[in-house]
Amino acid sequence: MKKLVLLMILLAVVFFTAGCIDNNWGNSTSSELSQGISTPVKITQLEQINTSLEKGPIFMRMGSKWCPDCRSMKPILEKLAVEYQGNATIAYMDVDQNPELAEYFGAKTIPDSFVIVDIENGTYVYMQKNGKISTDRNQARIIGLSGDSEDDENVFERVLNFALLQQGNNISQ
Repeated sequence: MKKLVLLMILLAVVFFTAGCIDNNWGNSTSSELSQGISTPVKITQLEQINTSLEKGPIFMRMGSKWCPDCRSMKPILEKLAVEYQGNATIAYMDVDQNPELAEYFGAKTIPDSFVIVDIENGTYVYMQKNGKISTDRNQARIIGLSGDSEDDENVFERVLNFALLQQGNNISQ
């Protein structure tokens, strides 16, 4: 009798926990899209950046799966993707899976983040932390984390807000 009760409890647990999975990052399902849930976009080629840039600024985080600081940014990026949905693209790139792109953007340390606001004469234009724009990515890079996720999120939001203001200025001109 005790074995039967334990078996029933075990079956109930399996039944109720079936389907409790952690969704893969950046792989939106059609139901997520229909509900308006936004996730960070995985970048594997420059054309994705160019296409996304037509819709607005792009926040890009370069990192790797083995990097603890890069992994700790995941919740921040997911939150930004929801907050800036329809206004900016939140993206990430794995430098190990995309060494050509990592070299193109000059990734030397990770995590390395930046915001692209435009393309000028075939060169990306980046938003700096102080709200100025530059074609020199080194002036616009946001390297590492401060150790306080709220501070990091505030820095990212401030740069994204500067980028959106810049976009508004470009539209009105």
